[in-house]
Amino acid sequence: MADSAARLLPRLAAAVRSRASSRLWRAGTALAVVASLLLGWWLSAPEAPSYPRGTVGFATGVPRGVYQKYGTMLRAYVHTAMPGVELRLDASEGSPDNLERVATGRDSFAIATADAVAVYDGPGRERLRAIARLYDDYLQLVVPAGSPVRKTADLRGLRVGVGQPQSGVSLVTKRLLRAAELDPTRDITPMPMGIGAAADALRDGRIDAFFWSGGLPTGAVEDLSRQMPIRLVPLGELAGALHQGGDDGSEAYRAAVMPADAYPLAIAPGKPVPTVAVANLMVTRDDTDTSLVQRMTQAVVGSRDAIGAQVHAAQLMDLRTAVYTAPLPLHEGARRYYASVKP
Repeated sequence: MADSAARLLPRLAAAVRSRASSRLWRAGTALAVVASLLLGWWLSAPEAPSYPRGTVGFATGVPRGVYQKYGTMLRAYVHTAMPGVELRLDASEGSPDNLERVATGRDSFAIATADAVAVYDGPGRERLRAIARLYDDYLQLVVPAGSPVRKTADLRGLRVGVGQPQSGVSLVTKRLLRAAELDPTRDITPMPMGIGAAADALRDGRIDAFFWSGGLPTGAVEDLSRQMPIRLVPLGELAGALHQGGDDGSEAYRAAVMPADAYPLAIAPGKPVPTVAVANLMVTRDDTDTSLVQRMTQAVVGSRDAIGAQVHAAQLMDLRTAVYTAPLPLHEGARRYYASVKP
């Protein structure tokens, strides 16, 4: 019995060694196959386009406005998503100012409303191109809660913040006032000021009302609602007249509703405020590097959720609407990005 066991043990040991060797061989073969497949995928996968590094100008808007906040968050995202590219944020008066800055080469990127794009006729107009449709601005007329102003026509004789001269707010405010049969220079006392200054002036009693065009919610309006009781005046009855106004860009406007939760302290629960909205576009020039624009478009789309967590309006942008950039054509770099992600 002992002799039989002695003869059997070497055979068992050899079998175990053979089986282990076979398993190692199979594992090694499998790893080699996986490595080969990964190498083949790496060699055949389309490379992300290279892009020029350096500092790139991005025109935003007035302090405490949505453009500025969006730009600040996009800059942080780009810093990580596009190594070597730094966005230089340049404050401005608003959309018309931004368009001029991009068209003349002072900035490479900016945000502007579609109505401002339609009427811009300054130098470089033909060179403007779009990257994406971002989100809609909502027209807002803000008054103290106890104000007698219930509609735009009630502003007659009052001191009204109308936005800075080179702002989209100024452009649309003039159109709103004319639609309400008010002369923008004679029937009110126009006070040209940005959103931060306007909010402070209303709080201090230096103006009676102010217009604003921005994403929801706008921080300066939200902050003001915590400092004093305010109310948003409905503008919806002017949507038709504004849209059919005959001015260039009038087709950019649409009837919209500000939900009650946009400004919980200024809008009564369950009573949304009818108003007018206009689309925002991210713009550039036709000679901006194509690969830079392609990667910037990817960054704009990819940052939506991160930015939208704080700039809630940005959550509304998606690939289905981003390509609708009338009245501007898409930049070739943006077109390439959208083509690459099309199902």
